Amino acid sequence: MNLSYWEIKTWLTNVDFTIVGSGIVGLNAALSLKNRFPNTKIIILEKGILPQGASTKNAGFACFGSLSEILDDLKSHSEEEVLNLITQRINGLRLLRKMLGDKVLNYQRLGGYELFTYENKELYDLCRKQQYYVNKLLKPVFSDDVFSFKTNSFNFKKIQPEYSFNQFEGQLDTGKMMEALLQKALNFGIKIINSCIVESFSEDLNNVKIETNHFEFQTSKLLIATNGFASRLINEEVKPARAQVLITKPLKNLHIKGTFHLDRGYYYFRNIDDRILFGGGRNLDFITEETEKFGQTELIQNQLEAILKTTILPDMPFEIEHRWSGIMGVGSQKKSIVKAINHNVFCGVRLGGMGVAIGSSVGKELADLACQ
Repeated sequence: MNLSYWEIKTWLTNVDFTIVGSGIVGLNAALSLKNRFPNTKIIILEKGILPQGASTKNAGFACFGSLSEILDDLKSHSEEEVLNLITQRINGLRLLRKMLGDKVLNYQRLGGYELFTYENKELYDLCRKQQYYVNKLLKPVFSDDVFSFKTNSFNFKKIQPEYSFNQFEGQLDTGKMMEALLQKALNFGIKIINSCIVESFSEDLNNVKIETNHFEFQTSKLLIATNGFASRLINEEVKPARAQVLITKPLKNLHIKGTFHLDRGYYYFRNIDDRILFGGGRNLDFITEETEKFGQTELIQNQLEAILKTTILPDMPFEIEHRWSGIMGVGSQKKSIVKAINHNVFCGVRLGGMGVAIGSSVGKELADLACQ
């Protein structure tokens, strides 16, 4: 690449911290480092023109798990592990709200609802039966019952007569969140280079040499915050998981308020700007959706539209205005991976679809680790 002396001197010389990924984790790590060491030189390398992955693609749920998701997690995690996961999510949301403010985030605590279809009566009965147990488990965190059951008041069809209600769940504007984080980073003098792909890195005792698709340079420490794309650079147990989303054109008299979960959290929807944003369905084809490629499939898009027609908006004509997808990072365990890879290389990845909730705390934890 044809770099000038000034470009090399200003951007790529005497770099203290380099962060790969300008999503929630990467930006929070950079801000945490800058807050601790105001005079450090920090650059963030981002492969997209905007933050890729899931940070700008998600549905804006400020959630920590529906009742059926928590029961599902308890099958593969201990009670202590599940409680730690939920505590991290709650603390992460508090950190995010404290950093940016509810007004900037357009944060609203309207509650979360979990719907159960007629076919899912077994799951519905299980959640009814285990509600008291889960509320008791979460009491140390919330000091109140989290889950209750309410009758169907939103005119949804083909679902059980009651749904699970989570009084502590909220929602926010993903675009405003990321815009505020990016602006905050720029205001602190953190340099962000977009359309820059890190191809490899190597480490000696004092520095890390980074090779990108445009240039090479050295940095004192390297922080990898690429979540679903982590396997491109490091050998950790993180798999990409694509989430497909669609949004309708504005609808008149749309009285749906809150965040909604369906089928153990594999489907999710909400009212945003008098539109229905609806996503999910990767459980229909896990193998195909384990991909780093953005895009949609006919199988999942047809199912999303079918559920819209039969369950969510059964008596309301609608048109789809836009479709997109995001890439999450998942694994056999829900706990995120924050660790040292080498002496001067660190990672904060595998957010398990909970990036909004834990991205801020994972970013801070990553920064703390790199400072040791």
